Amino acid sequence: MKTIEKIQKKSVVIKFAGDSGDGMQLIGYQFTYNSAYNKNKSLNFPEFPSEIRAPRGTVAGVSSFQLQFGDENVLTPGDEYDVLVVMNAAALKVSLKNLKENGVIIANENGFDLKNLKLAGYESNPLEDGSLENFQLFSVPIEELTIEALKDSPLSKQDKERCKNMFTLGFVCWLFNRTPDNIVEFINSTFSKKPEIRDANLKALMAGYNYGETSESILIQYEVPPAKLGKGTFRGIMGNHAMALGLVTASQKANLPLVYCSYPITPATDILKYLSTYLNFGVKTFQAEDEIAAMCAAIGASYGGALAVTGTSGPGMALKTESLNLAVMLELPVVLINVQRGGPSTGLPTKMEQSDLLFAMYGRPGDSPVPVLAPSTPSDCFYIAFEACKIATSFMTPVIVLSDSYLANGAEGWKFPKLEELPEIKHKQLSSSQKIDNYYSYLRDENMVRWWAIPGNPFTIHRIGGLEKNPETGNVSYFPEDHQRMTEIRKKKIQNIAKQIPLQTTENNINEGDVLLIGWGSTYGVIETVARDLNEKGYKVGHVHLRYIHPFPSNLQDIIKKFRKVIIPELNTGQLVKLIRDQFLVDAIPFNKVQGIPIKHQELLNFVLTQLK
Repeated sequence: MKTIEKIQKKSVVIKFAGDSGDGMQLIGYQFTYNSAYNKNKSLNFPEFPSEIRAPRGTVAGVSSFQLQFGDENVLTPGDEYDVLVVMNAAALKVSLKNLKENGVIIANENGFDLKNLKLAGYESNPLEDGSLENFQLFSVPIEELTIEALKDSPLSKQDKERCKNMFTLGFVCWLFNRTPDNIVEFINSTFSKKPEIRDANLKALMAGYNYGETSESILIQYEVPPAKLGKGTFRGIMGNHAMALGLVTASQKANLPLVYCSYPITPATDILKYLSTYLNFGVKTFQAEDEIAAMCAAIGASYGGALAVTGTSGPGMALKTESLNLAVMLELPVVLINVQRGGPSTGLPTKMEQSDLLFAMYGRPGDSPVPVLAPSTPSDCFYIAFEACKIATSFMTPVIVLSDSYLANGAEGWKFPKLEELPEIKHKQLSSSQKIDNYYSYLRDENMVRWWAIPGNPFTIHRIGGLEKNPETGNVSYFPEDHQRMTEIRKKKIQNIAKQIPLQTTENNINEGDVLLIGWGSTYGVIETVARDLNEKGYKVGHVHLRYIHPFPSNLQDIIKKFRKVIIPELNTGQLVKLIRDQFLVDAIPFNKVQGIPIKHQELLNFVLTQLK
């Protein structure tokens, strides 16, 4: 019996890479959920080819999934990998540059034949020419072993080869000394109606696990201790799924039917897909013929009294703008979720970016202010979706939520909230029979919020439209004074939201000092880890992460004044930095990256250190 060396690690970064048809995303997510099952914290970063059918074996066709899992300090998917799993030569070519020295390579040697080497641009086989001597190389004939394990299966050879991802997953589970029980449950559930495929995947999974157990060439295992998660029910959650659950929950708390109107577009489509499975909660989903129709349908649903939501990405935001501006004028609650991606135009449809902030703030004709919110982690998508619905219905306004592809496709462990722990959603909707004397559609409360009158009530008959109106009656008005007053009312109403949202706090309880790092969206993890590292070095570095971007929390300026310098890292060419400079007259310093990938810990750390000198 072989002797296994157990290597203890507080956290591990692993990357799965292969062709877009090799199932790397599937096993990446399953290993993420397996990490949650084993009580590890985790964050991941999936990468997809921009081409739908990139040529197999080429560097353009590589699909990958990066994951960091470990203790409570895991806040990013990691900069460099401890373990790299590659299914072919192209995957190695693309990924090797970020593997740590002496890191582990698990290579499917069947993906390094002459054809694959040529397509990847290798003149010799890196598994054999000594170029990988600075790494721990495990060359495994994964395809060959998978087919051998499935020799009794009735599946075709091609279908048997497709099970190689499960062989790989089983082997990786063994490498980290963890059982694949939850993956077995997933396979049984997913393929319950296809027993031949179910059995083949189960056999391949266990063949990979047993290969690690019996192979004489693999004599190490890694052990990562569980994180201290506290009490509660935990589950793995992706950002788009969390967003969908947040919308359903808001619908239940507001006692309003949820209507989601959308046109499929990467990477927002999964929200539509997930919501379509919640019909038992009265959710209605409408797949429109285009973005304009989706936005208009959402406005119609809101006018009829529903909790109306629409979602899009990239160029879809531009197409929705005219109708969004109508919703501003009508003062109807609609939530618009923009899952940002690289732009402009079609841009980088499968890559991440934060470049739509100024568009969300100002990309409409006329003075038409709209609240803008942004989640910071995949699980925070749940709470931001809930909050967006609460603000939209409480203040009778459209609300923009800025997610991005990193958050949408990323997954992490999430402590499942109880319904009674969430606040009630109070709104201004009048029932179809509720009587109000001397009703006008633009009667307002102290926050400048009008009533939400549902069609069919004889006591609340009113005119509504895109033309300017008299502030009291709502009748069409071309008087200059009325336009001035209505413009000021619409602005003041959005400003009043700042009275209802929480005061801003620093993430790390550093409230004054050398540098304040201000971020928003998916930059949360890297900013927080950089701030922690610098504070451990003796600097005083605070971290503010904005979930409410318009309006800003009312005390944000007070926090900014207590730091010598302000640095704003963003995945754009400098958008939040413009807003902060404009509103608070502070000489904020930008740190910008637009490569379709996250900011690395080391590059931000080095930049902040130069500003601390």
